[in-house]
Order: sequence, then structure tokens, then C-alpha cells
Amino acid sequence: MDLKENGKAILAMLVAMAAFIGNDALVKIVYETVQLGQIIVVRGIIAIVMILVLSYVTGVHREFRHLGNRMVFLRSFGEVGATLCYLIALMHMPIANITAILQVLPLMVTGAAAIFLGAPVGWRRWTAIGVGFAGVLIIVRPGLAGFDQWSILALIGILFMVLRDLTTRMMPVEVPTFGVTLVTCAGVLLLGFGVVGVEGWEPMSLADVGLLTAAATCLLVGYVLLIVAMRIGDISLVSPFRYSIIVWAILIGYFVWGDVPDALTMLGTAIVVATGIYTVIRERRVAQQAAGDKPR
Repeated sequence: MDLKENGKAILAMLVAMAAFIGNDALVKIVYETVQLGQIIVVRGIIAIVMILVLSYVTGVHREFRHLGNRMVFLRSFGEVGATLCYLIALMHMPIANITAILQVLPLMVTGAAAIFLGAPVGWRRWTAIGVGFAGVLIIVRPGLAGFDQWSILALIGILFMVLRDLTTRMMPVEVPTFGVTLVTCAGVLLLGFGVVGVEGWEPMSLADVGLLTAAATCLLVGYVLLIVAMRIGDISLVSPFRYSIIVWAILIGYFVWGDVPDALTMLGTAIVVATGIYTVIRERRVAQQAAGDKPR
């Protein structure tokens, strides 16, 4: 990969992470005046309309016949569970804390792939996974004031995300990405209607709808730029910039809500990020060895 392409990929990754945390922040802001179910429904409808338009513009809709694969629906189940747990936890936790906990996801996916898919994972990466979990424990601090039901819910949400990511790896290549996203959004929308059935529906202001439209746009921008970053850049170089989302979360948490992570949270975050970056680098070296190349 040349320097110019990697530079574009890194920029795309940085903006993608900013877009994702922007979505979280906008949803958290709207929750101050709008119920969770309504947020899920309105954002879901907007996202589905955007995806349908993009699918027809690009011609991807012709491949929707492949969406009957069971992995598509199992992935949607994982996404629905993850959405419910993550959004509820997000509403009750500092945005930097829950974002930091979320960064253990790649480590958990690596471990789950080894257990359930037979992926080769050596002792070095298992050690990194264990150290990463230790970092999460420092962030949530079981038995101390920092640990509550919202921390547990965030961790349960990550388990659903692991299911989502593993089933994504198991989907046939002919299943279109936009189609999978559409089915997922439809599942999340049904979840939203279910929550609305419990909470009820209250009138929403145009400002709230505008913020949710911006949130859905942020999600779409994040997904597109993440794909761009992975396709044009060297994965081992670009992937660590995924952790820039922590910086964005801390900045937004401070300027919007006045949240300042304490020393233990910062320490745990640093451990999780360091082990995640190590795992990316190690996986790259293992791939090189498997291809017959010696790691430099």
C-alpha cells in the first residue's frame, strides 16, 4: 500500500469513529426529552429509507434474494439484543466509560472465534484477551461505586455483539452488505415498536426529529467510511486508529455533559486499547507466517 492511500484510509477511520460517537451523543441528548422506544423507531425508519435509496441507486437491491440465509437473521437477533442493552446502558452511563468498555469487543470476538469457529489463537493472544478483560474490570470496578446494573447491561450488550460479528463472518459472500443492514434495521425497528408498546408514544418536536435524522446520518457515514478505510488501507496500520473513538468520547463527554473520567477509568481504557492494538498486530504476523512470509 502506498503512503497516500494509507493516509486516506487513516483519515476515513478517524472520521468514521467520530461519526459513530456523534450518533451516540445525539441519541443520548434526545433521550433527555424523548422515550427510548420512540428514538429507536424514528431513527430506524430514517435509516431504512436511506439504505433503500442507496440500494436502489447502486443496484444492490437485485442481490436481496440472498437474504434468506439463516445467518442473516441470527446476526439481526444479535444486533437487536446489542442495540437494546447498549442504548439503555448509554442513557445511564458517561459516554466515555461505555465507549471504553465497548473496545473489548475485538478481543472477545477473537476468543469466541477460537472457541466456536476453531480459529487458531496462540497463548500470546489469549494472554492479551485476559489482560484486556482485566482492563475492563478496572473500568467497571466490581464491588465498588463504579460498578452497577448499567455496567452489567453494557457487558451483556457486548456478548450480543460477539454473536453478531461471528455470524457476520459465517455469512456467504453473495449476501449483500446493504441487504444485511436493511434486515438488521428492520429487526431493530420491530424492537422499537415493542418498547413503544410498553412506554407509549409522546409528541416529538421537529428539533428532536432533526437530531435523530442527524444520528442516522452519522451511523450511515460511519459504516461507509469504515468500509472505505478497510478496503483501501493496510489493515494492520489502519485498525489501531479505530481506538480514536475513545478520544472523541472523552471530548464529547466533557464538553456536552462535563464528564471527566477518573484515573482508574483512564488506566483501564489504556490497557484495553493497548491489548487491542497488540492483538491486531499479532494477527497480522500470524497471517504473514501462514502465507509463508516472515514477520518483520
